[in-house]
Amino acid sequence: MAKKKEKIFVLDTSVLIHDHQAIMNFVNNHVAIPITVLEELDKFKVGNDSKNFSAREVIRFIDKISLTSSLQNWISLGKDKGNFKVILETKPAGLNAEEIYAYGKNDHKIINSALYLKENEKTKDIILVTKDINLRIKAKALGITAEDYETGKVSIMELEDNSTLTVDNVDSEIIREIFTRGRIDEDGILGDRKTPNGYYILKNGKSSSLAVYNPLADQIERIEKEFVYGIKPKNAEQAFALNALMNPDIKLVALQGVAGTGKTLLALAASLEQSKNYHQVILARPIVPLSNKEIGFLPGDASDKIGPYMEPLWDNLKFIKAQFGENEKKHKAILEMEQQGKIVITPLAFIRGRSLSNIMFIIDEAQNLTPHEVKTIITRAGQGTKIVFTGDCHQIDTPYLDENSNGLSYLIDRLKGQQLFAHIKLEKGERSELANLANDLL
Repeated sequence: MAKKKEKIFVLDTSVLIHDHQAIMNFVNNHVAIPITVLEELDKFKVGNDSKNFSAREVIRFIDKISLTSSLQNWISLGKDKGNFKVILETKPAGLNAEEIYAYGKNDHKIINSALYLKENEKTKDIILVTKDINLRIKAKALGITAEDYETGKVSIMELEDNSTLTVDNVDSEIIREIFTRGRIDEDGILGDRKTPNGYYILKNGKSSSLAVYNPLADQIERIEKEFVYGIKPKNAEQAFALNALMNPDIKLVALQGVAGTGKTLLALAASLEQSKNYHQVILARPIVPLSNKEIGFLPGDASDKIGPYMEPLWDNLKFIKAQFGENEKKHKAILEMEQQGKIVITPLAFIRGRSLSNIMFIIDEAQNLTPHEVKTIITRAGQGTKIVFTGDCHQIDTPYLDENSNGLSYLIDRLKGQQLFAHIKLEKGERSELANLANDLL
């Protein structure tokens, strides 16, 4: 049997920004980074965004391992972790990416580093790893094997299939008892579908009941469609979402669904309903620059720059206020919370480093976060805090994430089945018939 060839994985900057621990995630294979990547990391190291944090962490890691040997030589990463080095050469003897594509572009220098390795490490397979799709295509066109960074990727289709379950042929007496008593011992009713904080539609012919499995009591509980701060659920999934949002035993909620399904609106309504239980309600969303315009180059002061990005959150708050007359108690309560800073709408970057104790924290557009960013947010949760992530895993606005590798998908996959966590996928758009038509056909 032929001996399997060793592999050298050449990492692009996008991989290290996505996961600052990536160098250690290739088991016993070798890892190399082009000198061009070090130069790009140097440009990213200043700032308070997650990409800046990742750049600094990678630089510190490389500095630490360089204490044992020169970075021009292969340095052991530890037992079963392979070796590491920095590729200084960006001009291969043969095929040259800069001559074929264009001079001066970092992507082409990175391809050249992989080509150089391919020429000089003939006993090993050279694989370029990048989250930049176009870079992968260019590399493949020149005969370099190129792959996406797969660590942390999940199957979003599998997660969606298991988000809400319909259980058919449930004994009619069980459904009747759930209606009359509001709950019933699980006692094998759900079988292998039993999931902590799992949401179900129990059916028997024309009879049905919306229900949730309570893992603490080992019971199935009935769910009612009730008004929450002027908002009433319009379908089963919205009722499930409000149940999770209002349940004090569930500390982490993921609401997934296309535009117009009511994710952010429901989360905001539930937070207002429970505002007395929290010191503050924070709504945040990551700022994703449009048309490659970084926020620092947009006109105006900080408030002017972030205003357009936060407008969708303000729209939801205005909609809830519109459910009440100006003289009604709940309308005045919202105004009072805004004036006292008890309800805050802000870019996600503005809350970095804060302690999140006794806070209802809603993160909108969470599909634009990396798995590391999601972890960072959750690990800052103090006592009495509830965190809600909302987003659409299929609508990614950042270039190096996709439906299987974004932070929201990662969160749902890793925490499914945990007693503190609930995941609901909202299927039906309720914004308007026109919005539903666009979601279905465009």
